[in-house]
Amino acid sequence: MSSRRSQSPLANRILIGSLTVLVLIIAVFLAYNANSGLPFVPTYDLNVQVPDAAGLLASDGVMIGGTRVGYIGSITAAKLPGGKVIAVLHLKLNQTLSRLPVDSTDLIRPVSPLGLKYLQITRGRSSRTLAPGATIPLSHTSEPVEIDDFFDMFSPKVRRASQVNLNNLGDGLAGRGNDLNEALGEVQPLVDNLLPVMSNLLRPATQWAQLFPSLERAAHEVVTVAHQQADLFKGIDLTFTPLSRHTQALQAAITGGPPALRTATRQLPAEARFIDDTTNLFHRLRPAFASLADASTQLAPAETAGIRALPRTPSLNRRLTATLAAIQRLAQNQATLPGLSLLTETAQLIEPTVAFIEPAQTRCNYLALFFRNLENALSESDQVGTMLGVTALALPQLPNSEAGPSSAPANGPPASEVAGVTPLTKGNYDDSFLHSDPYPYTAAPGQPDVCEAGNEQYVKGRQVIGTAPLSQSGTERTKRVLP
Repeated sequence: MSSRRSQSPLANRILIGSLTVLVLIIAVFLAYNANSGLPFVPTYDLNVQVPDAAGLLASDGVMIGGTRVGYIGSITAAKLPGGKVIAVLHLKLNQTLSRLPVDSTDLIRPVSPLGLKYLQITRGRSSRTLAPGATIPLSHTSEPVEIDDFFDMFSPKVRRASQVNLNNLGDGLAGRGNDLNEALGEVQPLVDNLLPVMSNLLRPATQWAQLFPSLERAAHEVVTVAHQQADLFKGIDLTFTPLSRHTQALQAAITGGPPALRTATRQLPAEARFIDDTTNLFHRLRPAFASLADASTQLAPAETAGIRALPRTPSLNRRLTATLAAIQRLAQNQATLPGLSLLTETAQLIEPTVAFIEPAQTRCNYLALFFRNLENALSESDQVGTMLGVTALALPQLPNSEAGPSSAPANGPPASEVAGVTPLTKGNYDDSFLHSDPYPYTAAPGQPDVCEAGNEQYVKGRQVIGTAPLSQSGTERTKRVLP
């Protein structure tokens, strides 16, 4: 049994050492090539066109949503048909990654200000995906803004001045170590007191979020009076320069400030509603104030007449006293309120009727036309009295015509379809068609703004029941001549 143990492979120290060295070499090799992918691991290969590599190196990472999903296998140059030279990144992504949509975009971003870079890919939303070996075109690449590009916007003189400033500020800061230590030591009480203050400011009741928009609106309101504000400060300087010579009087005035502030703190909240109502009132009166300029030509003669009438107002006021007393007695009369209630109900009952009658007159002038036509119809008169102007028409006997009984609206036939019609009676046959509009438009509520009654166009040779073509869009209106 002892001979077998001596022949066991584990007892050979050279063999064990060789295996250990081999394992270490393999581990170092895998660790060294970990950024470039492990051997025998399948990848999802894609190509990305970029304007230039922008500092990217082979084996730099590829990120999607902040997670490393692969690396850049290699970088090559390519020439577009137009002659422009670009860089092509050959990506090796994890096989477990789902295929990218064809509208995915990419951006080269820095890992840190030291110069390290990585490729960021943003997944698209297309249902079509990129097959292995496909290329993300140059149009889907966003160009990064490098830090040297940012500083290139400054002229060389400004960059040199910035360097001098940084050096001087660094030297000045380095020489204030003790002062910085003392300042940081005093910050703790400030932070302890600042926390409850900031908590109060962040409460919804403080409306802190409305402060800066309100300041912006206030600044927008005063921007048009900037020159006046500058003149104001100039005037304030002229005012306070003499006041600086009377410090004792100012001190006495400031001493009375706290009592005034306490009074204002107590009284101003009660006046806030009045101020809001006044602001709303003046906001509503703004159009009226704007109209005063146009109305001034009429207001000036009125004021001139008012000046002459003002001395006569005392006698008018004495007469108004009796009138107002009578109105007061009427208001205190027990029968007044029931009468007003009945009058209100009457107004409510006739409101729909007035709503239909009002446009018939104000828009179409129908009431005035009715009485004018009625007057014209009775204008013929003799020694006995007036007579109604009527002309009888002898219509032919046709089916359902007005010459006899009918069972349907008259509908011809025209003279061309009737035998034995003379030229004298031809018009009567051609007019044997009913034209009727029982409910013409009068610009009433719910109707078009059209005055249809009396403006219908007569259509010969066919029956028209209801809306007919109009001969004009409006109607005759009452003309008013201003003095």
